[in-house]
Amino acid sequence: MATTKPRAKTTPAKSTSKSASAHRPSARKKPTALKATDRATVTAASRKVATPASSKQETVLTMLRGAKGASIAAIMKATGWQQHSIRGFFAGVVKKKLELNLVSDKVGDERLYRIAKVADRS
Repeated sequence: MATTKPRAKTTPAKSTSKSASAHRPSARKKPTALKATDRATVTAASRKVATPASSKQETVLTMLRGAKGASIAAIMKATGWQQHSIRGFFAGVVKKKLELNLVSDKVGDERLYRIAKVADRS
């Protein structure tokens, strides 16, 4: 039977060259405290709820509020969004978040979407 010697634990040699430390990721810096003027700007910006009037969301909602509504192709051209993104916007924002009544009508080969006015349910 052969016996084996226990191996001595070795530690890797430490390099003192600058090139080795250049490859190490730097430690994250701690965030610095905001100045009073910066804090006021941040809190004012976080309170802002309305989106700017020139946003793509507002463009789509304006198109949908029109009497005839809008097709997905027209919205794609106006916003640069892809078809699946528009459908997701309809489901997630228009229907769920804003709780608007989105109606689709098929006119010829094209489907038009519009926001219909809801009768008061008092």
